[in-house]
Amino acid sequence: MQHHYGPQVHLLDNPFLSGVLARLCAPESVQPEINRLVELLYTQLISAAVNEQFDTEDFRQPTRMTAAHPELLLQGRRPDRRQKAIVVNLARAGTWPSHLCYDFLHHALPAENLRQDHIMAARMTDTHEHVTGTNFGGVKIGGGVKDSHVIIPDPMGATGNTIVSAIDHYKRRVEGPARRYIALHLIVTPEYLKRVLGAHPDAVIYALRLDRGLSPRQVLETPPGLHWDQEKGLNEKDYIVPGGGGFGEIMNNSFV
Repeated sequence: MQHHYGPQVHLLDNPFLSGVLARLCAPESVQPEINRLVELLYTQLISAAVNEQFDTEDFRQPTRMTAAHPELLLQGRRPDRRQKAIVVNLARAGTWPSHLCYDFLHHALPAENLRQDHIMAARMTDTHEHVTGTNFGGVKIGGGVKDSHVIIPDPMGATGNTIVSAIDHYKRRVEGPARRYIALHLIVTPEYLKRVLGAHPDAVIYALRLDRGLSPRQVLETPPGLHWDQEKGLNEKDYIVPGGGGFGEIMNNSFV
């Protein structure tokens, strides 16, 4: 999708996925359908990110027809299998997406070049339910991130505080540097993009949808990001509008 947020932001313009995401956001969508929809959406997101952000290599290999035609091998390009990737589980909304991305990457890279880390993160709010920061309840990080793609799947990019805190943690406390940080979201807001890119301009962001539903009407008629300072996608409680509700609650069927 064309926008004015800069080259680090990738908004997928995909009618099929937009329709699936709309189903996910519908009030009548419940488990177990929720998990199947999230699986479909994140499979497409991680595929897009790998195709565009990972290095590739040429390969030649035999097929089942090689016995009959040994002089003809299959040739093509694939992700370079020498690369390393780390998928970060931001519990709880990111748990299922993280597992999906981690499992997917085993089709591209050898197991010894893959890892899944875990961060227990939760919104911190004030008495008016405004988000004031992120609380890390605990982390399990399996080593350094030097030269690795660090992939952070989190369905809702609302305020950006959680992603900023996660990247801060890796940059300040984990041996690196990482090759790049890639955030994968179903929905993001203009406020999220400004917060994350302001703190970490090197971050790469993928999303299926941009929600800026509380922006002035005249702004909504312009391309995304052209009047970034006037765009608004968060309500007074920092929930995304039109959004899809709290995905962490819905995906876990636990409304606390």
